[in-house]
Amino acid sequence: MTAGRTVNSQSVNWCTPPKYVKAVRKVFGGNIALDPCSNEWSIVSAETEYRLPEQDGLRESWEFPTIYVNPPYGSDKERRTTIKHWLYKCAHAHKHFGSEVLALVPVATNTSHWKEYVWGCATAVCFLYDTRLRFLVEGKDEGKGAPMSCAMIYWNKNIDIFLQVFNEFGAVVDLRPLEGKAIGDRGRLHQPKLFDDV
Repeated sequence: MTAGRTVNSQSVNWCTPPKYVKAVRKVFGGNIALDPCSNEWSIVSAETEYRLPEQDGLRESWEFPTIYVNPPYGSDKERRTTIKHWLYKCAHAHKHFGSEVLALVPVATNTSHWKEYVWGCATAVCFLYDTRLRFLVEGKDEGKGAPMSCAMIYWNKNIDIFLQVFNEFGAVVDLRPLEGKAIGDRGRLHQPKLFDDV
């Protein structure tokens, strides 16, 4: 998981820490319907899981009521995808299916994927206090932290529960005043190149 930085681990199976899985379940009322980028070590235990690398969660249906996404942070050269594709799917699922979506991603507020799929699309964001968020690497807490700051992004209208749950983990910012506004020179929900051919 790189978010454009040097890879610190050969593993792409960096799993969500237990405290955040528990928080996501609280926001969703206990039920995570879909984890589109799961793996064999994930502790999310969603009702439906698309497991990387066998299943390509970007090409599968996201028509589910609650979706939790901890996407690969680096690029997938074989599939020609990046985190931009995952954030597009988050915003798209919320807009077109009414899905309630949470995504754990690197803070990259100046990137095109934040400008297109977070600012003006998401309801809120929690900038996590963890200096180096400690992901589980292949199911184990190895004490290594992410090389970048992370955030939990929320697409849905129930901001009160998101604020209540995530306030202890970081600074929660209400993004509703930006709803529908074009940020930068990008149009709303412009599909990344991979999906233009589908």
